[in-house]
Amino acid sequence: MSTMYVVQSYQSGKRGKMVADTPVEARDVVHAKQLAERLASRKPLVVAFVREGDAITGDFEDPKLIAAFGELPEEMNEMQRV
Repeated sequence: MSTMYVVQSYQSGKRGKMVADTPVEARDVVHAKQLAERLASRKPLVVAFVREGDAITGDFEDPKLIAAFGELPEEMNEMQRV
């Protein structure tokens, strides 16, 4: 079982729809928060989360929210938090 820390930023697309940028992997919780805070100054939405699972089989638990900057979509508001 491995732990993945991911920072996902978004940019504004057509008609206000959010378009995901390429996700960035962080080293740990602190690094994920720092990356998210830095990106938040340039992006309308940034989310940092953690997932645990097996990268070989692709079996992962539901993601847990570390930090969020911007207006979260409804489905992200329901994410379990770290």
